[in-house]
Amino acid sequence: MSTHNTNEFQLSDIRSLLAEQGYISDDAVSMSVFLSLKLDKPLLVEGPAGVGKTEIAKVMARALQTDLIRLQCYEGLDATHALYEWNYQRQLLHLKMVEHNQQSVDEKEKTIFSDSFLLKRPLLQAITHHQKPVLLIDEVDRSDEEFESFLLEVLSDWQITIPEIGTINATHIPQVILTSNRTRELSEALRRRCLYLYIDYPDFEKEWLIVARKLPGVDAKLGQQICRFMQNLRNMKLEKTPGIAETLDWATALSALHIDHLDKTVVEQTLGVVLKDWRDTRQAQLSLSELFEKTGVISKIDV
Repeated sequence: MSTHNTNEFQLSDIRSLLAEQGYISDDAVSMSVFLSLKLDKPLLVEGPAGVGKTEIAKVMARALQTDLIRLQCYEGLDATHALYEWNYQRQLLHLKMVEHNQQSVDEKEKTIFSDSFLLKRPLLQAITHHQKPVLLIDEVDRSDEEFESFLLEVLSDWQITIPEIGTINATHIPQVILTSNRTRELSEALRRRCLYLYIDYPDFEKEWLIVARKLPGVDAKLGQQICRFMQNLRNMKLEKTPGIAETLDWATALSALHIDHLDKTVVEQTLGVVLKDWRDTRQAQLSLSELFEKTGVISKIDV
């Protein structure tokens, strides 16, 4: 597998590559991806959960014919879990095996603190990769501010210092995609380091196009009803607003049940595919009549 030369890409190439990979793009997404590749800068993608932010990195990796390396962020994530760890069990086993040989202490230490005993975590994997990878730093807003500061340093220098080995410089600078659900504000320093893209929930036409493209076996009437219902559902004040991922899950589930249209019973029995909070489920159940009324194509269904 060999990567494409990103310097040769034109904007039209990006549109074509995204389309070939099944990603329903728009001008803002295509331009942001193009500039990120052209300028070799990280791209920060913000927006609600489930709108396709992570998918951009996956599509880019497939389009560029390279590997995707993913760092999933979470509260408490530290440099050790993002960079590297020593395989202590293997080190101890090795020391036990060679405890009676003639090697000096310095020689034994040099051996156990070598690449063979190093567990590479995502950031170290990315900068030592044999070709330019796509590095996805997913849900960076879930990490602590201390980790964000550390991450900024890595993104600026593209080198990592391991005390026992020394400084490791990037073999290839990764193509970086950071995603954020805006659970907290990111620092201005990190934002300045990146290009920026905001992805919102899709309108009906885009959502239906995504369903039709991703799930060609889904009945067209059912797919359109689902998309209209989801559009109206998102207008409610919910704890966890469903994204495109939930739309696709719901369409897949109803299709597997051989259902060709929405009705009250179907919606009530399958709301757990779409809504993941009991308060949201209760609110939607109490508002089904209103939701059906607002969803034009199914307004005549007796609920």
